[in-house]
Amino acid sequence: METFCIAVGILGLMFFAYRGWSIILIAPIFACIAGIFSIYGILPTYTELYMTRFAEYTKTYYPVFLFGAVFARLMEKGGLASSIAEAIIKILGEKRAILSVILGCMALTYGGLSVFVVAFVMYPFGAELFRKADIPKKLLPATLCMGIFTSAMVALPGSPQIQNIIPSSYFGTTTWAAPIIGIFATVLFMGEALSWLLYRAITLKKKGEGYGETADSRRRRDRTLPPALLAASPLVMIIVVNIILSNPFNWSWGFHWDDTSLDPFLPFNLSLIAGSVGKVQAIWSISVALILGSLLAAYIGRRKFKNGGERYIDNINYGAATSCAAVLNVSSGFAFGSVLVSLPGFLPITDMLISLGQSAGPLVSATVTTNVMGAITGSASGGMTIALNLLGKEWLDMAIAQNIPPEVLHRIVSIASVGIDPVPHNGALVTLLSICALTHRVAYFDIVVLMAMKFFIPYLCVAFYLVTGLV
Repeated sequence: METFCIAVGILGLMFFAYRGWSIILIAPIFACIAGIFSIYGILPTYTELYMTRFAEYTKTYYPVFLFGAVFARLMEKGGLASSIAEAIIKILGEKRAILSVILGCMALTYGGLSVFVVAFVMYPFGAELFRKADIPKKLLPATLCMGIFTSAMVALPGSPQIQNIIPSSYFGTTTWAAPIIGIFATVLFMGEALSWLLYRAITLKKKGEGYGETADSRRRRDRTLPPALLAASPLVMIIVVNIILSNPFNWSWGFHWDDTSLDPFLPFNLSLIAGSVGKVQAIWSISVALILGSLLAAYIGRRKFKNGGERYIDNINYGAATSCAAVLNVSSGFAFGSVLVSLPGFLPITDMLISLGQSAGPLVSATVTTNVMGAITGSASGGMTIALNLLGKEWLDMAIAQNIPPEVLHRIVSIASVGIDPVPHNGALVTLLSICALTHRVAYFDIVVLMAMKFFIPYLCVAFYLVTGLV
């Protein structure tokens, strides 16, 4: 009966999220339903288990959401994001529309913009390019997905996205972990995206299917946009500052955070205080980088703000407010999954995943577990965090015993988090379809095919490491 209730909780969450209900509201409801026949009471499950896990995620990662949202808002309203996107599309042209959209998304995502902002910024350019090239619009969401939610988010070393930061808190690594494996995964992601989307565009064109819509207004060149190279400088600053502060290559002369800086907090006996500086230094590094990048973006975009009659403080406040909604959504999914894995009815699955790690190794176990949790929560970051809370220590111990660097675990877990995360109730996917004014029925087929293809990429990365030993 307990296992049945867990299934009801998962399916109920998926169904109601798909129907548009806020996960902030329904996640605790279905978490309690999942545990209704467990040894825990309903209200204790909600207040002590669900809310504790909710608070843990929010406490740890909210700074990245906050500063990232403010930075994204300044880049968007200052015209910097549009300038970069236009430059990439202008260089590649309409004949390479799909590649242009993917690379534009990757540049903005790798530069630290919120994935939601990247979708909003890139949609009008993508729509215009697809219209000019007469590529069916229903392929645009899948193209945006592959540009935003894959390599630049989880594979490229140094990515400031939360999905590349989370593993560092568990393995004591940096965002630059396993760069060779990350580049290998990037090649696979790009190959998958281009091969399928180009094939589909050619096939549909032969059938006489074109863009299929003329309602989108064409985007005119905004003469107040800053030069593309200047607009890209805040993105470069974030990357450089992050390298300096995180010191991913352990340079003896490089910057090192004070290992004793958390000691004054120990007498408070707060359960949410990090166990060591190594667990939070990646978050500290990227937070400082985003703050500095925001200051530079605000300065470069000052003309656009002045001409548009908008105040800096209004946009900063807006970014701060939107960051709350974003982190609450992800924290809710994370807390829901955390309740599930804590229930006695989930123990058989946990035992199976542990035995998988002992028989097939920590890398395979990490990939499978992260895939499963990402599908349950509909969130790459939420699913990854649950998987790491569940088995992260065991994976690390097994990896050390087998002489596997923690950096490899970091990169594999990060890449695996996007294996099957674009399930129908994925919040980012629902938002993206809304931006494109398309439905699941029209555009989801190509997303599902690409999801099925990228499901194998983390396993290929594991095989690549085992065969070559390259990190």
